[in-house]
Amino acid sequence: MTRIADNDYLDCTAEVSPLHTSVPSRAWLACDVRIEDWLINLNHEVLDELHRLAGYIIDNPLQNLQRRASEFRLEHCRQVVTQMKSILDYGVGFAVLDRFPVSDYPIDVLKELFWIFGQMIGRPVAQRWNGQVIYDVTDTGQTYSYGVRGSHTNVELVFHTDNAFAHVVPDYVGLFCRNPALRGGVSRLCSLYSVHQRMLEQYPKQLERLYKPMFFDRQKEHRAGAPKVTLAPFFSWRDDKLFARANSSLVRKGYAVTGREMDGDLLTALEAIDGVCASEDLWFEAPLERGQVQYLNNHEVGHYRSEFIDHQDADKKRHLFRLWHRDAGSACYDGISFN
Repeated sequence: MTRIADNDYLDCTAEVSPLHTSVPSRAWLACDVRIEDWLINLNHEVLDELHRLAGYIIDNPLQNLQRRASEFRLEHCRQVVTQMKSILDYGVGFAVLDRFPVSDYPIDVLKELFWIFGQMIGRPVAQRWNGQVIYDVTDTGQTYSYGVRGSHTNVELVFHTDNAFAHVVPDYVGLFCRNPALRGGVSRLCSLYSVHQRMLEQYPKQLERLYKPMFFDRQKEHRAGAPKVTLAPFFSWRDDKLFARANSSLVRKGYAVTGREMDGDLLTALEAIDGVCASEDLWFEAPLERGQVQYLNNHEVGHYRSEFIDHQDADKKRHLFRLWHRDAGSACYDGISFN
């Protein structure tokens, strides 16, 4: 059960589990990944459905993302979603759709296409405490600091899972690329099963510490006066599936925000896992191009973004739309349900 102790932290320690030593079949190295494992080309039947749906949206305006995927048959789009979900849940854990007709329609229509398509993956949930469900990933010019999310800057983002500090972490993350950066902003992905296995082989003591609770910065996405950090383990398991709250940067910030001193075991554990994630044989590079849609399993796949240089023209600046999906908990930002 979630509790707030002395208004100090959001407690998510109930999911702590024993160290897992088996090697799941979903562990992979970069050399194992083939293009057919993750790239899904949209055929003319899918594109025709998207074009017809876009025309309907244009002819029948509706504000505030009120449309539901259940209102539309979209038979061929649903077949693509079934294929993609199989990759996310049983394959390499990430998939790229190639590609949406990004040059054919206004930005608001593109957002609605992504919104309707995304609902077939799972329930969209809030990505900010204010309830925003479609999130703009773009450099706002702010400095990466307390209360400024890395997705609103151009800095390098180390391997992580999204919303690692939530009470109920999103299951899937979707990114629709409106514009890539001028240079950089490269997307890399790694199997967290492989990361876990390498930690077990090379740093077993440090891995044990990652199964114990630690503080994660909540990035100031909460009401005024609420706890600034979450207490949770980095790794846990649900049956035979890995459940990772992977974000060493937010752990370090969590201790800085609270003024607590990080224990030596945690310091060395974070250094070890950062070093493992930097191993080039573990990560697969998949640049996200204009019009492509990337989805990933947010418990089992870590993702990274390199630093980038943007276009000077505001209409060409790096801009992605993001969706989070989960069916557990509430649709609110932290997923906390009313009891």
